[in-house]
Amino acid sequence: MTANERGSDAPNPDDPLGLHGIVPPTITAFDEDGALDEAATAAHARFVVDRGVHGVFPLGTTGEFPLLTAEERDRVVEVVVEEVGDEVPVLAGVGAEGTREAIERAQAAEEAGADGLVVVDPYYFPIGEDGLVEHVRRIADATESPIYAYTFPDRSGNDLTVDALSRLAEIDGFAGIKDTSRDVGRMQVALDAHPELTYLIGVDRLAYTGLSLGCAGAVVAVANAFPEVAVELYEAVRAGDDERARELQSDLSAVQAAIEQGPFLAGVKAMLDLRGFDVGPLRSPLQSFDDDQREQLRETLVDLYDEERLSVE
Repeated sequence: MTANERGSDAPNPDDPLGLHGIVPPTITAFDEDGALDEAATAAHARFVVDRGVHGVFPLGTTGEFPLLTAEERDRVVEVVVEEVGDEVPVLAGVGAEGTREAIERAQAAEEAGADGLVVVDPYYFPIGEDGLVEHVRRIADATESPIYAYTFPDRSGNDLTVDALSRLAEIDGFAGIKDTSRDVGRMQVALDAHPELTYLIGVDRLAYTGLSLGCAGAVVAVANAFPEVAVELYEAVRAGDDERARELQSDLSAVQAAIEQGPFLAGVKAMLDLRGFDVGPLRSPLQSFDDDQREQLRETLVDLYDEERLSVE
């Protein structure tokens, strides 16, 4: 049975976590001095879980993980697990430039109680297929939790081909992939070639497309601020309500376009702030929205959701 035949309403029976649905790449909160705000980080995980998401993914790109120390990364996983780990799967981002560091973060996340480990492509240095596969293999050998690859070539500079995915699928403990490559054709080939793997689409604008093609779930950055909209999109696809799903995808895409008008990653925290949820600034050298960009974003959100919908109350 292919992933498409199984359908987005059926979690992959081969996945030990049964991952499916909307899994936000949750934010890391900082105070005004740039220090880790553990309480706000945990509160944000609570915010999205209370609005129906099916899992959380701390320490992804939106979680600003490369800007955190090893100790901070470990602590983020701990506070998120403590807050919501009994309710939804917690997928901890454990990627690093080097294999040794990734293993240490993976073991710490496992000890903290994370349910799964997400390994982004090694970044900065170019890594061939053999190096990438060996990187994941060594992490799998050093841990017991399910491992999900995370390919984001625009940011890592490396990519996960279908051939490499086939080799990863042979590794004990390897369970799936979060795909932020934007290559829909390759995604379809991979879905058909490896129905035993869980496929999570990692591009907001392709959430509807990925779910329709057979992805088990979507890692949606906008869901950090509007989890209920992303969950409704997932439920519409499950119900076969194509018209409503397309409308919701258009809304998500419009919000994505609005947050991309400012500095990279700044839009998600700006959206949360506009909803009255303070998660502090981005960590330097990342920059926040200026007043004009924030106002433009507010106008877009009001046009889509009205003032009442913006409230977190």
